[in-house]
Amino acid sequence: MTTTSTPIAFIGTGAIGTPMALQLLQAGHQLTAVDPYPSVSLLERDVVAVASFDLISKERRPEIVIVMVATPQQLHDVVEVALAGDLSGQRWVIMSTVGPEAVRIEGQRLQAAGVHVLDAPVTGGVARAKTGELTIFASGVDVDLKAVQDVLECFGTVREVGAEIGQGQAIKVVNQHLASVHIVAAAEALALAGRLGLDPAEVLPLIDSGAAGSFMLSDRGPRMLQGTDVEVTSTIGIFVKDAGLVAQAAEAAGADTPLLDVARARYVSAAEAGLDRRDDSRVIETYTAGN
Repeated sequence: MTTTSTPIAFIGTGAIGTPMALQLLQAGHQLTAVDPYPSVSLLERDVVAVASFDLISKERRPEIVIVMVATPQQLHDVVEVALAGDLSGQRWVIMSTVGPEAVRIEGQRLQAAGVHVLDAPVTGGVARAKTGELTIFASGVDVDLKAVQDVLECFGTVREVGAEIGQGQAIKVVNQHLASVHIVAAAEALALAGRLGLDPAEVLPLIDSGAAGSFMLSDRGPRMLQGTDVEVTSTIGIFVKDAGLVAQAAEAAGADTPLLDVARARYVSAAEAGLDRRDDSRVIETYTAGN
């Protein structure tokens, strides 16, 4: 891992962006956080924070820009603001989950302005962001990837998945299909345990390491057994968005995704019940409400 300080702008210091940014600080990089509501954890470390990309001072002009916004629209808005300035020579790494179409469109706009662009979404959630053990699906020109390899390795393991912008997002779509379905499957199973007169808290440790186990069961399961106010690491709203991106990509490809459609309906139902900003584990409440 590099010990050379590189000026980096980190756009989006939410639940997963903050621990990622902290990994960069630990590696000794010069960091500017770009977020209207910067993380307290970063401010406590005296990180320079600005509300918008165009407010970064010339003295802190970044060589590398990491993007961890939540939605395709937010990515578009960030690029729109950035394009008003001189971006030539910068390296932008789009690590958000925004779908293949959005990253291609915004990537082309950035490239036209002289930016080197990588499509590098991550998986592993907040828990692995905190330990620097994310998996990164990186696509783009090989020379561009090698130029930021040391920075990306601050976050976890880099998996090179292709030379075309959008391939990383396509793999993340497949990943989010499984993540979306697995969380809902875990919620349904634990709710079933309760309906069968079992204590879900006793059932969970019996099944989560067996053939029926999954990362989502082990990670989300304990939070499902807590109340609505459990600590938020990823919201219901994020999975409404992500499942929607999966559905959009599947439709464009002519793929049939009935399991995803069922899971997506559960997230939408949870959001409509007022759980949009609650932890995604609260999708279990679509099974247990009124019990």
